[in-house]
Amino acid sequence: MASVSLESVSKVFPGNVLAVNNIRLHVKDGEFLVLLGPSGCGKSTTLRMIAGLDEVTEGEIRIGDRIVNGVAPKDRDIAMVFQNYALYPHMSVYKNMAFGLELRYGGNGLHRTWKRLTSPTEAANVAAKRRGIREAVRQTAQALNIEHLLDRMPRQLSGGERQRVALGRAIVRQPAVFLFDEPLSNLDATLRLEMRRELGELHQRLSTTMVYVTHDQTEAMTLGERIVVMNCGEIQQIGSPTEVYDRPESRFVAGFVGSPPMNFVPGGLATSAERHSFVAPGLNLVLSEKRSPTLAALEEQQDVELGVRPEDIIVERCETYGGVNCGSVSLIEPLGDCKLLHIAVGSQQISNDFKTTEVQRNEAVRLVCKVGPRANVTIGDCVRLRFNAENIHLFDTTSGDNLTLDRG
Repeated sequence: MASVSLESVSKVFPGNVLAVNNIRLHVKDGEFLVLLGPSGCGKSTTLRMIAGLDEVTEGEIRIGDRIVNGVAPKDRDIAMVFQNYALYPHMSVYKNMAFGLELRYGGNGLHRTWKRLTSPTEAANVAAKRRGIREAVRQTAQALNIEHLLDRMPRQLSGGERQRVALGRAIVRQPAVFLFDEPLSNLDATLRLEMRRELGELHQRLSTTMVYVTHDQTEAMTLGERIVVMNCGEIQQIGSPTEVYDRPESRFVAGFVGSPPMNFVPGGLATSAERHSFVAPGLNLVLSEKRSPTLAALEEQQDVELGVRPEDIIVERCETYGGVNCGSVSLIEPLGDCKLLHIAVGSQQISNDFKTTEVQRNEAVRLVCKVGPRANVTIGDCVRLRFNAENIHLFDTTSGDNLTLDRG
């Protein structure tokens, strides 16, 4: 096992395309770290630089105590699992899994013969290690429940079985660091769930350093001990899944992490009797007193953007539309374990039957709320909204910084 450190690492592709910009990151020994972000954010390029598949333009990468800039991928003691499995189609499952160890311990037959003639002691050590390959492959296959597939060819396997073989090929080498480049994206929903569980159990069993790249926030939240959120080649935030979800440092992180995403509403900040409120058309939210120290420095009526997650909005039916924090249900999305309510707030022209023009509807603030699966709500219902003040965020409209975080 080994730690991984990136110090001021950048990658510029031909044409002056900046893919990764001044990354500083330390992966602890035995940690499961996830690089999360949208397509093109630089996460896969970062992984490929750790693997040695892409050269570093600037900066330094360490695996353990060794600087690996310029070190060939085969000499970095890493194993990588790709999105497309990358199995050798002409080799059986056993051969695919054993291939890396066979290369490590002696290479081809001619090379081993030469070793026996020139260095008998070294040749004997290599031969002893080669005799252990079959047992190592068998134990790994047994752990991944693919022992019965060892004699099959890749074309005879399902997608999930191929991914297990690719995973087993990496595990059997017992590397210092595992690298995963979106390994589950080609699997269907059921197999992704199963493989996520297996990867989590694998890390607990091996306690090996793992760096995992994905754009799927569910994978990131369920697998990672820490999550690195990236965008435009830069790190936006590093933290545990709970920290990233509950305390996003920027509007980008708040909007990217979470499904459905956080609601955002432009508005202003008002102060009265040492209490702070967020105000917008149809909305007036009194903020938690715990936010007062961080909001005290903000100017009265400063433009801000409210951020609130769907589960932090409490929906109550009311008979008639009127007053602040009231709206009308425009769409209901049943998801089995919950319902998502789309609510229009802030347009006084909204009537009880919700028969309004498109222009009038566009004037309203749109919010998505999460309620229980058996909530008695129908399209057109008038509702009153209450907000969990402890979990409300305010973002700077220019920088996108979270103004409600205590950064001291």
